[in-house]
Amino acid sequence: MSSHFYEVALSGEFFAQDLPGVPWIRTLDTRAYPSFCEAILNRITLHSESAHQMHAREIVFEPYDAQHQRDTGNEPVLLRAKKELLEPDAKWVLYSFLKPESTRVHPDTTVRPWATCQVVGDALSFASALGYVRRSHIYKRGYVFRRGALVIQMFQQEHADDKTQKPISAHTDTLWEVEVKTASPVRNTQETPLSKYVDAVLEVQLLMKGLLDLRRLDV
Repeated sequence: MSSHFYEVALSGEFFAQDLPGVPWIRTLDTRAYPSFCEAILNRITLHSESAHQMHAREIVFEPYDAQHQRDTGNEPVLLRAKKELLEPDAKWVLYSFLKPESTRVHPDTTVRPWATCQVVGDALSFASALGYVRRSHIYKRGYVFRRGALVIQMFQQEHADDKTQKPISAHTDTLWEVEVKTASPVRNTQETPLSKYVDAVLEVQLLMKGLLDLRRLDV
């Protein structure tokens, strides 16, 4: 068995106006989203143990010599910093993914080595000290659902204002993204084989059939 920790995931996306006419629901609150969006929220909620709103800040870093690595045929390893803004005591989390496992090994889900750590203090300066430079800066606003060992995120991206670095609210017709993935890094062991988590993710794919196409994404 491998000593790596992994993430198992599927993803999908939709525009709220894609399928009008689905009955409205009022499960979570807040804004009057178009009915298709509400229908997806409803189905995920019915098959989840808990749900709450999310608003996360995410900054992606790449090595200072990333272009040189690409020029020599190597894909640089990106470092990601994430902080949940709706949790008062939330700390920055740094994490990184390696190249996804081959489709020959895992044809139905994205399975990729995953390293993560919490940082006390200035995580952004820490990333710079490791030789990384900022590549992108976004916010994600939406919902988080918990289902067993999985987390389901449904969100829209918000761009950061160049001057203030604060989020710019997304337009109502902005693309919605859905990620179904293991809530924390998992190890492939005899007691908890990776196939257990693959099956759990594929079960959500089946539950969403007819409303949302969840698929493997190799990026």
